[in-house]
Amino acid sequence: MLVTDFSTEVVAAPERFALFEEVAAGSHLRNRLRSDDREDFRARVRVLDLGELQVSALSFPHLEITRTAKTIRQSDPEVYMVNYIFGGGAGFAQAGKDTTLRAGDLMVLDSSRPFDAHRHAVRESWSQLTVQLPHTLLPLPEKTMRGLLAVPISGRGGMGGVFARWLADLDARAEEFTPADIPTLASVTLDLLTAVVARCLEAEEALNPEARRSALRARINAYVEQRLGDPALTPRTIADAHHISLRHLQQLLAEDGTSPAAWIRHRRLERCRHDLADPRLSARPVQAVAERWGFVNLAHFSRLFRDAYGIPPRDYRTLSPKTCANRQQPCAD
Repeated sequence: MLVTDFSTEVVAAPERFALFEEVAAGSHLRNRLRSDDREDFRARVRVLDLGELQVSALSFPHLEITRTAKTIRQSDPEVYMVNYIFGGGAGFAQAGKDTTLRAGDLMVLDSSRPFDAHRHAVRESWSQLTVQLPHTLLPLPEKTMRGLLAVPISGRGGMGGVFARWLADLDARAEEFTPADIPTLASVTLDLLTAVVARCLEAEEALNPEARRSALRARINAYVEQRLGDPALTPRTIADAHHISLRHLQQLLAEDGTSPAAWIRHRRLERCRHDLADPRLSARPVQAVAERWGFVNLAHFSRLFRDAYGIPPRDYRTLSPKTCANRQQPCAD
């Protein structure tokens, strides 16, 4: 199971803070924690496990976090933690920098260096999303990363905005993913993060050609996924949005054995297939599902769907899980 969901409300109020300390030490880092709300610490943690990389959503009230040199000597997984602030205020200090963050900001911390943090979050909603990954996964030197620690990065626009929206979508769809999705999800998350870091450091030249290609492909992936419902999405609009030629886009996708038009069509069909297999959407007409993902002509959509999956969309929706399991094409992600 990719998703682990935890709430302190499974125990009595006086025991909640201690339970959160224990869970946070296991899922993230062992740090010294303090809270003004420790008498009734209502917190929730949801972790999406993507192998070496994990994405977690955390909800908690007031919290102060201290990571000391002694704690690091006792236990250091040698990871970077990228925090996306969802709500409330935050203050972080690491590597000689002391900064204040607000909702919509991103920031990187290093588990191998002492830090202090304080959070005043919004109750009953996610406080932050955190990506945790080993140092070795980022294709940038440690000395280069050092300049970015505890530095605010805007998640409200540009590449920071693309990455923030990707994290929010990962969290919102966490229950939909299967183990087969892990390599793709981890790769896109890492590529987007690499591009954000490189852009912030004005050091894209520090990336090797393969990493630059991956970063560009990741930006294109995110751009397309966010616009699949727009019928006007075309290979030309994708190329223009990324300031590359249509030929360059074709070459980029040819490396993966596809073309821009075929890729867009495949991603739209996959989104439709997922919606049709979702019992929560059973009352939604097939035409509405098709239009949601950019297909304006129902007959054309039905032909494409049948060609891709061997069955008309209306029949696909009525298949039982057992029947789906016996088909060559899966019925749901």
